[in-house]
Amino acid sequence: MKRVLSFFSVALFALMAIFAPAHAEDVIKIGVAGPHTGDLAPFGVPTVHAVKIVAEKYNAKGGLLGKKIEVIVLDDQCKPEIATNVATNLVTQGVVGVIGHICSGATKAALPIYKQARIPVISPSATNPSLTKLGAPVFFRTIAPDNAQAKLDADFIINKLHAKRVAIIHDKEDYGKGLATYVKDYIEKSGKAKVVLFAGVTRGAMDYSAIVQRIKRVHPDVVMFGGYHPEASKIVMAMRRMRVKVPFISGDGIKNDKFIQVAGKYAEGVYASGPKDISGNPLYKVALEEHKKKYGTEPGAFYFNGYAAAQALFNAIQKAGSTDFDKIVKVLHTQYVETPLGKIKFDKNGEAEGVGFAIYQVRNGKFVQVQ
Repeated sequence: MKRVLSFFSVALFALMAIFAPAHAEDVIKIGVAGPHTGDLAPFGVPTVHAVKIVAEKYNAKGGLLGKKIEVIVLDDQCKPEIATNVATNLVTQGVVGVIGHICSGATKAALPIYKQARIPVISPSATNPSLTKLGAPVFFRTIAPDNAQAKLDADFIINKLHAKRVAIIHDKEDYGKGLATYVKDYIEKSGKAKVVLFAGVTRGAMDYSAIVQRIKRVHPDVVMFGGYHPEASKIVMAMRRMRVKVPFISGDGIKNDKFIQVAGKYAEGVYASGPKDISGNPLYKVALEEHKKKYGTEPGAFYFNGYAAAQALFNAIQKAGSTDFDKIVKVLHTQYVETPLGKIKFDKNGEAEGVGFAIYQVRNGKFVQVQ
């Protein structure tokens, strides 16, 4: 009896050895990396939803190259030290491409790992300008970089808000400080306004009254903030409660419903730059309805950028007829794909051609495009 059992055990092991690798090769693995828990989850979860929706559409038609798409979702909490572990994990699991990361600091930390493994990465939201140089040739993004956003912010501050004295604060992080620095440089080069304060704050602090006191002392016409919504909402609330009523403007790091929910009535009138309004695009409407049907809610921040990133990557794999890195990258650079953002491909630096930013303002509890 023992010999019989031993025989069947060996036979079973042999069958597993034969078929397990074959099964592993029957799927194409795509990683999705970003903040899926914590304060910054509203920036990361919408991209997870987007990639899953696009993957399900492909899988319903046979997948990619005759194989099903397997989406592997890992949470980096927008923390660089976690992002490196996430990147290593995704590489080890054999992904052929990554949608993410979301925050610039986390993206910067993860890129060397993807470069070494030669895995294409398409971020829907990491806007620090240096990433395209640091991440070449693996890094792409479906959002315009901060220098483009900063120029728009600076022009709006000077020419629309007619500010002469500008206070600029930031969260000391790659994205926030980077955006704030670019705005500062553009304002100073214009010669039309003066930066009267440039200072950093600590992310996650409970009280920002000290920085508001510094703002009050310099009497600015406008306050500009580089960072994310958890800090921005607290700063705006502190400003209004301490009777600092000048306009407040920030970047796409605060342009989401969570900022409005947390800041409440104090969010009214706040300006933020963010991706251009694309609601007139028929594919925008398709993607919107798909999200509502599957998740029962309106999509959140960067959903459409994440949707476009997934479309671009899957299209590149399909058109390349391969998961070979060089072939995928060639398609990304040379062939257009229709997305909710419009018809896009990527320039030699990995920037999506045709995408850009607009200025929004909170009116009656919603962000409305004003420029």
